[in-house]
Amino acid sequence: MARTSRYDQAQVHELLLQALETERGGIKIYTQAILAAQNADLKKEWQEYLDETRTHEQVLTRVFEQLGIDTEEPSPGRKVVAHHGASLVAAIEMAMAEGEPGDAELAAAECVVLAETKDHQNWELIGHVAERVTGDLGKVLKAAFEAVEQDEDHHLYHTKGWTRELWIQSLGFPAVLPPPEEVKQVETAIGASRAEKARDKML
Repeated sequence: MARTSRYDQAQVHELLLQALETERGGIKIYTQAILAAQNADLKKEWQEYLDETRTHEQVLTRVFEQLGIDTEEPSPGRKVVAHHGASLVAAIEMAMAEGEPGDAELAAAECVVLAETKDHQNWELIGHVAERVTGDLGKVLKAAFEAVEQDEDHHLYHTKGWTRELWIQSLGFPAVLPPPEEVKQVETAIGASRAEKARDKML
């Protein structure tokens, strides 16, 4: 991969601000989602994800320190990310207050998927930058990306599987719980697709 010193520095800076805010929001979302979880395996899974998300926040905090960026620096985009995170926490709280426990669990799973979709994209973009830029920025981001990448894949694909199966269960059909993604330890989009296609054989 050819590396370059030419890139939009301001937008890379913005990506890092949003990524840190996403992790902070993720901690709050998982904390609330765990309260809504009814399935013991899912509750345990989300507790692990919460612990890993705290670690990801620490990884990014070190990135900021190494690059000389203020972790509290505001930006319009970061403000939007913070709003999204707070809204997802509020949505889980609403579901718990107004719905049945199973409905709240499903709502929480959907909120986690929404949060992890943004989180996963952040890290894919950080990896994209890390592969292409020269100097300290490339080195620092590469180390951070390699420390986090596998966790992010796991969080997104496994929670999507949980959400699908919880929905299927709520519709009155046989569900695979834990989901195939969990059983097969899926870590890639291709693996997630194969796991979903194999679910009927696991009933």
